[in-house]
Amino acid sequence: MSRKNFEQQLHQAQVDILVLGDEVDKALGDAVELLKRRDLEGSQRLVEADRHIDERRYAIESEVLTLIATQQPMAGDLRTLAAVLFIVNELERIGDYAKGIARANLRIGNEPLIKPLIDIPQMVDRTRSMLHRTLEAFIHKNADVALAIIAEDDAVDGLYDQVYAELMTLIIQDTSKLRQANLLLMVAHNLERAADRVTNICERVIYSVTGKLEDAGWEEDVA
Repeated sequence: MSRKNFEQQLHQAQVDILVLGDEVDKALGDAVELLKRRDLEGSQRLVEADRHIDERRYAIESEVLTLIATQQPMAGDLRTLAAVLFIVNELERIGDYAKGIARANLRIGNEPLIKPLIDIPQMVDRTRSMLHRTLEAFIHKNADVALAIIAEDDAVDGLYDQVYAELMTLIIQDTSKLRQANLLLMVAHNLERAADRVTNICERVIYSVTGKLEDAGWEEDVA
């Protein structure tokens, strides 16, 4: 394969990342909107559509692994391809969080929400903004932007803490609200983790540009 053809395939892999990122971004936003609207049919469709995100992830991985195996790219290109492999995995996990929110909506069922959704929509808006700008930073090889986005995760954590405190107060006042409060807390937790996944992507953007791996400083829960 000529250098030109290799660069075309490398570019296509980056385009594929943006397409997958758009799907995941939309799923995350839709999941919260469907929860707000109490749209159970929409949530069920979102759960089923997650298969398409999984399939797209595996297709990108297959293409990138073939490119690595057959072309033996140089260090800079190899870091970019390695970043693609990492990013598609993180995007797929964010898609899983969107699916988890949709499932929480289904479990709440036809019950009215025990509290207005104020902080949760702010969480999803911030997370989606972070995700969009992070993927743009990857395409444009902007490590400074990626580093700055990592710091924005604190705001999402703060909103999660607010949701937690409000829900705990509701439970103390009325234990009959426990079940739904736990489901809404799960929604907030999924959004908090989605933002953490975005910071992981930021780390790989920085690495792909500089060869240095930043530590975003969070750990996945272990069951």
